[in-house]
Amino acid sequence: MGVDEHRREAPKSVDFAVITVSDTRTEEDDLSGKTIVEMMESSGHRCLRKAIVKDDVHAIQQVMREMLSDPSVRAVIINGGTGVSKRDVTFEALEDYQEKELPGFGELFRALSYQEIGGAAMLSRATAFVSEGRPVFCLPGSRKAVALAVGKLIAPELGHLVWEVGR
Repeated sequence: MGVDEHRREAPKSVDFAVITVSDTRTEEDDLSGKTIVEMMESSGHRCLRKAIVKDDVHAIQQVMREMLSDPSVRAVIINGGTGVSKRDVTFEALEDYQEKELPGFGELFRALSYQEIGGAAMLSRATAFVSEGRPVFCLPGSRKAVALAVGKLIAPELGHLVWEVGR
């Protein structure tokens, strides 16, 4: 079976959750979180849960546990906290959740980012992995980065990825 056959077998719609990691964002001004939801839903996927959490290891882990405890959530998309500043702790908070790393996601995201912003793309620690049978994507908090990742990588391949993980 090739990739085309896999895509045909894959679900066209995936129920997902969004976590925004930020010390400053609120529901009203979380443009990156809103962008994720809008772009994913316009691609046929459905947002079941959304949360905003502070840049704090324990707080991020608690919200992640809540999302993974919901069996209807088939994927988690996190935005924020993936840079290199002292407050960027998303990667560290989720290290223990990583069962299978998806290195191609980060590599492709940084390659696409490089085309748009140049060498600053190397400052991103965007990553993806599988946790408890679900894909998890960790994106930068900028609206432009979120739109790039969702539009080019996540929305088009999420059904295929969920299908593969479940095989």
